[in-house]
Amino acid sequence: MSVRIHDGVTDYEKHNVAKRATWVAPRRHRFYRSLGKRFLDIFLVVMALPIVLPMVVMLSIMIMMDGHSPFYRQERVGRGGRIFKLWKLRTMVPNAKAELEKYLAENEEARREWDAYQKLTRDPRITKFGHFLRKSSLDEIPQLWNVLTGDMSLVGPRPMMPEQRDLYPGRAYYALRPGLTGMWQVSDRNASTFAQRADFDTTYERDLSAGLDAKLIVATVGVVLRGTGQ
Repeated sequence: MSVRIHDGVTDYEKHNVAKRATWVAPRRHRFYRSLGKRFLDIFLVVMALPIVLPMVVMLSIMIMMDGHSPFYRQERVGRGGRIFKLWKLRTMVPNAKAELEKYLAENEEARREWDAYQKLTRDPRITKFGHFLRKSSLDEIPQLWNVLTGDMSLVGPRPMMPEQRDLYPGRAYYALRPGLTGMWQVSDRNASTFAQRADFDTTYERDLSAGLDAKLIVATVGVVLRGTGQ
């Protein structure tokens, strides 16, 4: 089984479940892992601020015109299992959790989809403007603050919620900072189950390098332009 990354990034062999159970942190590219990656995160975020800040202000105003608070914070699992608050632009209606529980209770097919993928193709919680933000991935721009504070990295595993830890079969996630983009994010992400994210994370941890991060950042541009977010 292989992991296909779009936009010129090489295919990487997936690890199976048995290999995940015996995962050991690699020793390659120690300088980049310990210092270089963090320096690159800070440098690129600071360089992007003159473009990002006006964009966030404009999008926030548009969300407020829809009658909602523009930002929300949600708990995510970070490196070493530490819980942190992730920032996003609001894309859902108020009381979204209650709306989800009600919808899943009334729709068995949606329940099966949620249990497998932890997301829905047709999510009743998302607002009209929220669909645009998610499709373009613009809702995730505030996570640059999480990158700047060290809770996240520009490239890494998809951040997961605390209640999803029991659904995640891998170990590599906990050795990494969650990423704004990453292998799963630029792959056929809408076709992979939640558990399959562990394969992407194990491969990324094994092959982590400055060159791989650069390829994934470039690949992200293509993903955003194609509007594959949900």
